[in-house]
Amino acid sequence: MLITHIEPDTRMFARRAQTMVHRLPITKARINLGAVAKRAFLSGEYFILEKDGIPIAGIMGAGEMEDYLELQDPKVREHIRRSHEEFLAGRHKAAEEVLRELKKERSKRPSRRGPRI
Repeated sequence: MLITHIEPDTRMFARRAQTMVHRLPITKARINLGAVAKRAFLSGEYFILEKDGIPIAGIMGAGEMEDYLELQDPKVREHIRRSHEEFLAGRHKAAEEVLRELKKERSKRPSRRGPRI
């Protein structure tokens, strides 16, 4: 079942609209690696690292990299395709409804921590 009606995070849309790609020599990136990584993570910026003017590597935020790698998996792409078909067929729930169901299920389960003292 596909979850729909999630409130968009406007910060993410603002970040995507301002995404910048920077090219810099790998030696400069090495010196400023902490700052480059922070900008990739916080601002969603991309960095293409060059050696002698030839692009050899790229830096992006880890979350986005994980998303990219997942999409390379044929099983994940097939799951996305089936989910989209389910959505188009009207087989979906609002996110709020799914969260209510999960909370209800969780409250029925015994605690794994044991009784509180």
